[in-house]
Amino acid sequence: MSGSVDRDAQAWAGRSVRARIEWVRRFRGLVEANSEAFIELIGDEVHKPEHEAITGDLMPLLAACRWHERYAGRILRTRRLGGRALWQIGQRHRVMRVALGKVAIIATWNYPVQLLGVQLVQALLGGNRVVVKPSEHAPRTQELLLELGLRAGLPDGTLEWTEATREAGARLIAEHDPDHVVFTGSTRIGRSIGAALAERLIPSTLELSGCDSAFVLDDADVELAARSIWNGVTMNGGQTCMAPRRALVDRRVYPAFLRALAPLASGARERRLISADGAQRAYALAVEAVEQGGRSISGVCEPALESVLRPLAIVDCPEGAGLVGGDHFGPVLAVVPVESVEHALAIHRRCAQHLTASVYTRSRRRGGALAPTLGASIVMVNDCVIPSAHPGAGLAGHGASGWGVSRGAEGLLAMTRPLVVSRTASRLRVPTDPPDERGVRMLHRAMRWLYGAGGLGSVRAQSGRAIPSKTGGIPGGTPDRGTGIGTSSPRYAEESRQ
Repeated sequence: MSGSVDRDAQAWAGRSVRARIEWVRRFRGLVEANSEAFIELIGDEVHKPEHEAITGDLMPLLAACRWHERYAGRILRTRRLGGRALWQIGQRHRVMRVALGKVAIIATWNYPVQLLGVQLVQALLGGNRVVVKPSEHAPRTQELLLELGLRAGLPDGTLEWTEATREAGARLIAEHDPDHVVFTGSTRIGRSIGAALAERLIPSTLELSGCDSAFVLDDADVELAARSIWNGVTMNGGQTCMAPRRALVDRRVYPAFLRALAPLASGARERRLISADGAQRAYALAVEAVEQGGRSISGVCEPALESVLRPLAIVDCPEGAGLVGGDHFGPVLAVVPVESVEHALAIHRRCAQHLTASVYTRSRRRGGALAPTLGASIVMVNDCVIPSAHPGAGLAGHGASGWGVSRGAEGLLAMTRPLVVSRTASRLRVPTDPPDERGVRMLHRAMRWLYGAGGLGSVRAQSGRAIPSKTGGIPGGTPDRGTGIGTSSPRYAEESRQ
């Protein structure tokens, strides 16, 4: 990169958040104006019908752009750091959000506009330079998206991209010396990327696969559950990392659930997957489950024809079948009868990859109580996949499903780093000269009074009263005077839900 281009790219980090938000607004307008071109490219490259290109890619990205236009200024605003210690007299502290530097994005193909688009928006809003490796399965779709990003008004050198080949991903990490890497894809490749980055201490966000569960409890609306789960299974040809791989259905509603599911599976149309290997893998696991005692609820189990596969629901599926493990990326569902919630949880926990989970129940209390036990990042009650597209919902994989946070306020903050700036008054300040013996004794008494078991801190903690600070806010959550609200405030939380 030439010196002038490098200076232009660094100037992007120096622009105000308001100016970067204006870029997001222009970018959104260009994406919408080119929606017909995107629909055609998505259908041609990743075989999505028009309605899925609109609802799965374009609308979620446009909604995310608008959400960031509304909230990014508040999330990235410089804030006063409240809660200083009494002995830090004369000091004021502020927390700024500054760019990471260069962010490398290794893009995925299954939602080529939505996923790359949100990652691009968040990285650039953070003030970073960005280099992208487009997916080899969606090169033209993603190249159009990147060209629109440039056309929306970025300085030279702020956004670049490589060729769309598998080999380009490794070269991107090795040759571009990124400060942060964002990868969306399989756990196997994510592990190799994480190992390569660890040697150079380069942080990353790894959004890896989920092998998720749908829980149908004994008080569920089984008609709703069957329609919702089947939609999640067949959406995008089953190639959704948050789609359910197994439905764990209480025996008391199991027959009714099968009656609701049968016509949906029987009427399913063939889907063309991204690869023949993926279709063959899903079909092979379905056949194996049938051989172990399961059955196809549609009455047939048609072989995959290269990359084309008719969606399948294997019911009465033995809980030890490989299909229940969910190690496939296609429209095949394992339906397992369970005796209780505890039985369902035991099956669910045998899989180490949990991004989302669905719970079907008429009880708000039961759904809320079960959610924290599932190990997922997003739990949807009486729905599947669709609520996870909320633009403010962060996705935080863990374990074999990755690490780091993408999307929402947490994902935007992850594209920056905190910089604490303190300012100490010239006159009113803590003495720096070593104290005499009497001064040391006074320090000891002050320490015991402030922090001892029977001192001021203990009394106020027991009484439930926080030690007041001149900033008047929650420590770490108070904005600079006149700059608006913090992300910890009730008003921000309420607006985020709207």
